[in-house]
Amino acid sequence: MSATARAILHAFLEREFIRQVEFLAELVRVPSDNPPGDCSSAAERAHELLESLLDLEVETDVVPAATAKAAGMISATNLIVRRRFGHGGPTIALNAHGDVVPPGNGWTRDPYGAEIIDDPEHGLVMFGRGVAVSKSDFATYTWALLALIELQKQGVPLNGVVELHFTYDEETGGNVGPKRLLEQRLSKPDLAICAGFSYAVTSAHNGCLHLEIVVNGKAGHAALPSSGADALEAATDILNVLYEYRDELSRRHSKVPGITAATLNVGLIQGGINTNVVPDQVTLRLDRRIIPEESGATAESHLRELILDAVAHRPDITVDIKRILLAEPLLELPGAARMIISLRTHAEEEFGVAIPVHGVPLYTDARHYSTAGIPTVLYGAGPRTLQEANGHGPDECLRLDDLRKATAVIALTLADLMRGN
Repeated sequence: MSATARAILHAFLEREFIRQVEFLAELVRVPSDNPPGDCSSAAERAHELLESLLDLEVETDVVPAATAKAAGMISATNLIVRRRFGHGGPTIALNAHGDVVPPGNGWTRDPYGAEIIDDPEHGLVMFGRGVAVSKSDFATYTWALLALIELQKQGVPLNGVVELHFTYDEETGGNVGPKRLLEQRLSKPDLAICAGFSYAVTSAHNGCLHLEIVVNGKAGHAALPSSGADALEAATDILNVLYEYRDELSRRHSKVPGITAATLNVGLIQGGINTNVVPDQVTLRLDRRIIPEESGATAESHLRELILDAVAHRPDITVDIKRILLAEPLLELPGAARMIISLRTHAEEEFGVAIPVHGVPLYTDARHYSTAGIPTVLYGAGPRTLQEANGHGPDECLRLDDLRKATAVIALTLADLMRGN
């Protein structure tokens, strides 16, 4: 991009910065906690705000009530903004989610207040649930698009389509958000950039498998334990096998920087009737994190085999295994390199620091795009880590200078992708 075009873009974003911050504050002020997942009001407010902006028409995809309920939500509406520039060129989707985890305890500020303070070290900082994860990138991506519209008005040639995908079900898996948009063919992007932070480009992340294991035995009197079939004892056999397998997984390392090893965690155990009764049923819930080098299907198949083998010697015990969630890892697909190079180059110019390319051990909606064969990376507004932003914790915050600079990075990257540079 020429120096003149770059100057136009920066001048526009500087003029628009207050309006961008006000837009973000309005989003934070509307609760969109998931659970319970009643997010239609938040989507309606975002729709109003987006349509009030110049040249932005917003498509709505109201998720049917039964579909939302099956996904563990009360209501959800997906928003799509589509803007064509010139002729031909790639279709680039920018995805962020507006649903948030409930605030929880420990806040020193109103979780929905969008309060701004002037921090001596970081400058202006906004507080509120979702301000960093990831309502911030509603603002990042919207103003990046507006900056491209300004460039076009000033005679800078651009060719391609930019789509904003604003969805509301990331906290429950993204199935009625990005996955639905792609499966219903409401969008067919060539490339995708999903919500992230500013000081690294995320090219890969772990997948996740949640299994529910129900161990069925037979109740009996505690005075005669042999009169029953002890489900808890059988569950102990399963736990021993799982924890032995966890040690094995800890030595299964990923080659992706930022991701260490595969993990397994048993996070929930429920069961038994009373102290004086042989337990007739025990339920376990486990979380298996899948590194990018692994397959989700293979990980699940192996776990099922381990669990069933652990109790095969107990004829009075049966086990039911139910998949609760399978999120495949995000992989760097061919075609992502050009996005990564552009994002990294512009981020280093805007932030004045080295910008690494790495993976993260959590999982995000970005996987839905890569699973559909769309080269996808994560980049957006925010500090170096989720911990610095207090993401999912009390006093979640966003440094507004990060928002300003990340918006420029996204806009410049989109311009590169639509100019063949």
